[in-house]
Amino acid sequence: METVYFNGTPCHTYGSVPAVGSKAPCFNLAGKGLNEVSCKDFEGKKVVLNVFPSLDTPVCAASVRRFNKEAAGLENTAVVCVSMDLPFAMGRFCTAEGIENVTVASAFRSPQFAQDYGLLLVDGPLSGLLARAVIILDENRNVIFRDLVSEITSEPDYEAALSVLR
Repeated sequence: METVYFNGTPCHTYGSVPAVGSKAPCFNLAGKGLNEVSCKDFEGKKVVLNVFPSLDTPVCAASVRRFNKEAAGLENTAVVCVSMDLPFAMGRFCTAEGIENVTVASAFRSPQFAQDYGLLLVDGPLSGLLARAVIILDENRNVIFRDLVSEITSEPDYEAALSVLR
């Protein structure tokens, strides 16, 4: 269990975020067209998992915009933006914002992802959604960076994440 905060209120997660150096679990999520988005789709690439509660909040939307602009342009790197938002809403957001360099993936029908990655919020106002985190996997799906953002309303440390990719 990990502890994060939502506007100062403690919230807890189911399990823990995989440690740096560990092998990340494979994932199967729903893409914006209800297609499967799997870890196998990104074999041989570094993967940035940008995980957040919902695109309907300014901070979550800002993280997608930022990674679309910066990390997606890095060589041999895929950015997967994950939330519990429905795939249709994620698709509308990307179309409206002109976001084309990231893969959006919903965990709405993938409780295993939320549990395996230790990001399911089990109490507090956002219970049932995902905590905010950036997890970077190398080409062999080993965790090379993890940032579980302690205050959910804060943005992740983009510079620290991007420096691992450069």
